[in-house]
Amino acid sequence: MIAVVVLTFRAEPGVLRRCLDSVVRSGDADRVVVVDNGPSVGIDDLPAGVDLVTPGDNLGYAGGMNVGLRHALAGGADAVALLNDDTVVSPGWLAALAPYLDDTRRTGAVQPKLLLAGDPPRVQSVGVRLRGDGAGIDIGYGEADTGQYDRAGEIAIFSGGAVLLSRAFLDDVGGFDERYFLYYEDIDLALRGAERGWRYCVEPAAVVHHDMSATTSADPHGRRYWQERNRLWCAARHGSPVGIARALALAVARLAKHPGRPQATAIRDGLKGLPARLAERRHPLAFPLS
Repeated sequence: MIAVVVLTFRAEPGVLRRCLDSVVRSGDADRVVVVDNGPSVGIDDLPAGVDLVTPGDNLGYAGGMNVGLRHALAGGADAVALLNDDTVVSPGWLAALAPYLDDTRRTGAVQPKLLLAGDPPRVQSVGVRLRGDGAGIDIGYGEADTGQYDRAGEIAIFSGGAVLLSRAFLDDVGGFDERYFLYYEDIDLALRGAERGWRYCVEPAAVVHHDMSATTSADPHGRRYWQERNRLWCAARHGSPVGIARALALAVARLAKHPGRPQATAIRDGLKGLPARLAERRHPLAFPLS
């Protein structure tokens, strides 16, 4: 059984419904779960058969998706697809993704081709790579979609914007680290899984359109804080000594370019968390969903 979890937070009118209608029309989801992280416009206007889970507070992407994952797994899901509320899926997307999940080969996640909403279509992500300074970069971001990424294959890191995860992967690795709240929690999950021998794939025949950052554009200062602090945490947890030094250098350079409280606070909190993240390299934490 495949469940789809859609996370929403104060979605603009019609955004969530457009996403859910596309999931229902695709016809290959056995169960659809909406996690409402906060008061949403039109949240009562859900397609028939869609489960609504309300944590009662804004838990961020990491916490909200963990709520949805627990709900889906408790309902018997063998695989769970994660979507932002500002996405629209193509017909047959799950049918294209599901065959890649293979516990015997330790393939625990597969992501579709994410396209930026608009005409002509442009690529948002066909996987993620880490730069030397710890920045997560979507592969293909902003490029015209001319078929250059239409070959399926293995990727090192998946994007949490749209991804299908196997139950075996989640049982082994656990869910997202909720301390990240927003940004880099998907990179951290992928890297923790890779440490345990899990592999990931991209299948471009499955297409998801994404109105990127529609739910975070109203808070650019908050976005800067979470991105910067979490990049430093992720570098400390998973990067080399040289990579950690480069991550810190980039943080200082960004502060010089964008002086202000969000960037300064992000660096302060990033540095405060560095000793704990470094300790977790030797004693990794588990985030069980059961």
